[in-house]
Amino acid sequence: MRLTLHTDYALRVLIHLGVHTSRRVSIREIAQAYRISENHLVKVVHRLGQGGFVTTVRGRGGGLELARPAAEINVGAVVRFTEDDMTLVDCEGRNSTDGKPCVLSPACVLRGVLGDALGAFLAVLDRYTLADLLTGREAALLGLSSFPEGDQIYGP
Repeated sequence: MRLTLHTDYALRVLIHLGVHTSRRVSIREIAQAYRISENHLVKVVHRLGQGGFVTTVRGRGGGLELARPAAEINVGAVVRFTEDDMTLVDCEGRNSTDGKPCVLSPACVLRGVLGDALGAFLAVLDRYTLADLLTGREAALLGLSSFPEGDQIYGP
C-alpha cells in the first residue's frame, strides 16, 4: 500500500497546523517548511476544507487553521477522504488493456486476503488522531526552538 502525494501533503498540512494553533498559517509558509509546491498545496488545502479538516480565511490576517481540535481529527478518516482509490489489485479490469475482469476472479482468494490487509491497515490508522502525531519534535524540525507561545502540544 502506497499513499498518494496528495495524502502525504494533506497529513503534513494538518501536522503543521497542529503545531501552530495560536495563529493562522499561510500556504506559502507550509510550502517553504516542507519544501513542496505551493500550487499543489492549494489543491490539497481546498480538499481538506471540503472535508471539514481545515478552515480558510481570506484577506488580511487570513490563512489556514484546523477546523476542530487535533484530538478530533482521525488519521484514518483523513486518509480515506484524500485517497481516491484504495484498491490494491484490479480484479474488475478497470485498468487492464482489454477492460475485462481477471479470469481468476470467481475463485480467487487473494482479493479477500488483500481486503483483510487493507482493513487492518485502516484499522491501525483509525486508532490515531492528529493529536497523537504532535509530539513536539515537529516544532524543532520546522525550525522552531519550541512551540510558539499559545500553541499547544497534543499527544505523548
